[in-house]
Amino acid sequence: MSSVNDTKFNSSVFLLTGIPGKEDVHRWISIPFCLMYIISILGNSVILFIIKTDRTLHEPMYIFLSMLAVTDLGISISTMPTTLGIFLFNSREISLDACFAQLFFIHLLQVMESSFLLLMAFDRFIAICNPLRYASILTPPRLAKMGLLCVLRGVVVVLPLPFLLKRFQYCRANVLSHSFCVHQEVMKLACSDITVNRIYGLSSNLLTVGLDSLLIFLSYVMILKTVLSVTSHAESLRALNTCVSHLFAVLLFYIPEIGLSVIHRFGNSSSHLLQILLGYVYLLVPPLMNPIVYSVKNKHLRARIIRVFIK
Repeated sequence: MSSVNDTKFNSSVFLLTGIPGKEDVHRWISIPFCLMYIISILGNSVILFIIKTDRTLHEPMYIFLSMLAVTDLGISISTMPTTLGIFLFNSREISLDACFAQLFFIHLLQVMESSFLLLMAFDRFIAICNPLRYASILTPPRLAKMGLLCVLRGVVVVLPLPFLLKRFQYCRANVLSHSFCVHQEVMKLACSDITVNRIYGLSSNLLTVGLDSLLIFLSYVMILKTVLSVTSHAESLRALNTCVSHLFAVLLFYIPEIGLSVIHRFGNSSSHLLQILLGYVYLLVPPLMNPIVYSVKNKHLRARIIRVFIK
């Protein structure tokens, strides 16, 4: 009877994990996490406010940046309750439905961020390789359609995940390695055959993040080819300088994403701590660093932000 009760209990909740072995200092660890969340939310909110209120920034590059900022805000808000709940209150339990909802939004926002980074690469490609047609190609209605298409693609790809997970029975020790729910981990706790989930998860990842990263790489190959054909060294540097912020954002997003996917699928027990740390980097660092990088590297945006704070 006790084993049946344990099975039922384990099937109703998952247990989230902070940093194993550091439970006694979780309160202290919560301080940098709180600062990261505050800076992420304030930084992205400031960028959205500046772009919305300054009509001179209503250009394709800044509109795509505002889409990225909205996505980063969503990622911070999606992960903040469970992460701070563990570090501040040792609140580890999360119901299956809440876990499925959280992983849906996390994966949806990750697919959307990848899509918006691709749109920003396309924006730089048009601006450098075909500047005379820039305004006619990236019109406001077309920008709205591109943004909506990215959202719809994310919903279509990610929506099956919680339904694929909900059909399983969870009768093992339901301890997750992170302080948030992700599909790669939750599916491993099922007592059923997860072949369909593995195939769908890998396929969807390749068709979204994998395809986007390939297209971004190809766009920068074309950009580099165009820039190198310019005879003026100063013009080449000026053109490349407009891509620096975007390159930082791409590296901050794709390196932890690819590393975490590889570890989840091919890692062993020795990579457990690395898996936990990469999980935090993959979800917390891009929303933190993107507004900082763009504020520092983009002189027009930086000037507007300084002007607002001086006022």
